[in-house]
Amino acid sequence: MNKLLKKSLLWPLAAVAAIGFLSMGCSSNGEFGSSSDAAEKVYVAPGEHDEFYGFFSGGYNGQLGVYGLPSGRHIFTIPVFSQAAVNGYGYSEETKAMLQTTDGFVPWGDAHHPELSQTDGETDGRWVFINENNTPRIARIGLDEFKTQEIIEIPNSAGNHASSFVTPNTEYVTAATRFSVPMSEDNMQNMDVSIDSYKENFQGTISFVKVSDEGHMNIDFQIRMPGFNYDLSHSGKGPSDGWAFFTSYNSEEAHTMLEINASKNDKDYIAAINWEKAAEYAKEGKGEMIPGKHYRNYIDHEEGGVAKSEVIEEVRVLDPRKLDGLVYFLPTPKSPHGVDVDPTGQYIAAGGKLSTVIPVHSFEKMMTAIENEDFEGEEQGIPVLNYDSILHGEVENPGLGPLHTEFDGKGYAYTTAFISSEIVKWDIEKTEVVDRIDVYYSPGHLMIPGGDSQNPDGKYLVALNKITKDRYLPTGPEMFHSAQLIDISGDKMQLLLDFPTEGEPHYAQGITADKVKKQQKRFYEIDENNHPHAAKSEKETRVERDGNEVHVYMTTIRSHFAPDNIEGIKVGDEVYFHVTNLEQDWDVPHGFAMKGANNAELLIMPGETLTLKWEPKKEGVFPFYCTDFCSALHQEMQGYVRVSPENSDTPISYSTGQ
Repeated sequence: MNKLLKKSLLWPLAAVAAIGFLSMGCSSNGEFGSSSDAAEKVYVAPGEHDEFYGFFSGGYNGQLGVYGLPSGRHIFTIPVFSQAAVNGYGYSEETKAMLQTTDGFVPWGDAHHPELSQTDGETDGRWVFINENNTPRIARIGLDEFKTQEIIEIPNSAGNHASSFVTPNTEYVTAATRFSVPMSEDNMQNMDVSIDSYKENFQGTISFVKVSDEGHMNIDFQIRMPGFNYDLSHSGKGPSDGWAFFTSYNSEEAHTMLEINASKNDKDYIAAINWEKAAEYAKEGKGEMIPGKHYRNYIDHEEGGVAKSEVIEEVRVLDPRKLDGLVYFLPTPKSPHGVDVDPTGQYIAAGGKLSTVIPVHSFEKMMTAIENEDFEGEEQGIPVLNYDSILHGEVENPGLGPLHTEFDGKGYAYTTAFISSEIVKWDIEKTEVVDRIDVYYSPGHLMIPGGDSQNPDGKYLVALNKITKDRYLPTGPEMFHSAQLIDISGDKMQLLLDFPTEGEPHYAQGITADKVKKQQKRFYEIDENNHPHAAKSEKETRVERDGNEVHVYMTTIRSHFAPDNIEGIKVGDEVYFHVTNLEQDWDVPHGFAMKGANNAELLIMPGETLTLKWEPKKEGVFPFYCTDFCSALHQEMQGYVRVSPENSDTPISYSTGQ
């Protein structure tokens, strides 16, 4: 057997052996709640509301799931990076532009890490951001209407994984490339070179996206980085505010069989970025303006909620080899995944996937080491700090495969152990394990509401498990992933609830419901509807032809459309149904579906206008109807469109109530 094959087989065998050892000799100290006790803690009576909102990434479904906690009820899905037939997002003429990129119209996305906006280091309930990994993008969702309001593309990047994480006052949302690619030195453009030239030509980037007071995003600057894989990030807070920390692995700069070739070094790095200094450099015009074409797509509320696209041609790139004090590397064992900053801002915990300890760095010691130039060398021109000099301590026996840590605000940290399927609780100051609890199975991330902020709500923890197996009724080969709610209010963790999640949640955020509920839009004021094709009353409804374009200005209200009979449409026409929902009542949307339409339905909120494009391919009479069960007479909400041959002289006519 060749050496490479032997090595590849040793990893899973070692993991299996370790799991067996743990299951036989290391029982969890955590407790399961009794069925009655647990049920009481998660029960939310009919008509009552959950205490927290939970925002769970949808992974490969490209969306953001909204859950109530502690009930675990799935209450909503926000379309973000993928088309959603349920409401026409990405299909309607108003929202198509949101999915436009330099790669063309991309109708799906891989959504990984949501992050709530913050003010003074605390979640504030204004927005939630989320990244897209495959086609590098960041989205901003407004929590006043639970809709995607803006998406910005990240240029000079591949695999936007270490994203989207905010600074304590939401000055910036950060992003870093997971897959380094070949970039020319002069203009950062992807190059046609041999993959074997990885060490010579491949680079990474870290992007800082500026967020205005209104939420508008633009890329303030990018930082050119060595060709490692940048995994996750968190910003500093308190004394470490002004810094951001990014894990990286593959310091070996391997390009094949990474599970072996990118796991050789005992230590990889956390990149510590002095973003305040970087912002000063950018403001002073330092660095270079380099081609970096990207789209900024946004909903224009001043024009009735129609999405628009802005194309930006270049970005400012800072080079840490040329600008002092910008980036430092913190040696960190081994293949680190998560990097998490405790509420005090003093300690930086890393999750080394292959490490036998959890290293905890001290920000104060880091700054002393920088001041004293206490370096153990450099990596491609970036100083590498002395590991022992910056270390606060190492948490021993943290479980197998520690990945991600969050905090309860009471001096304790909680880390997922992927291989041994447990959550480990440890004392931050003493770096000692104090409790552990089994979860089912293989947790990646975990979430404590506010657990990455300066003021966590240390009541509940949610484990985001990658493997479900026997937790729910079987559904063939595919199972939804499992989330588990754990009570962390006492000394011992207590498992309360399992609930399934859609897609593949990579990360989640939680916030007290009161921060969000009070600002909710119930409906859109019809008098404030500025959509260029709105019909604000039935008197304004009409059908107009312009060549082969036909525009139908339609209204809907319980329980009819106006107009509901349309003639004079021809084969080959492009028919635009501009549908305005005249309702001014909360929770009364209306749907619109057209037989033969090959895109999607519309779901129009009260006071809103949306547009469906239909291209009739054959003659006949085609019905349209309301897809939403909005009244007892919902089935009566229908109408007909007559389609005549292409050369027909049938005039446009329309009516209601005849």
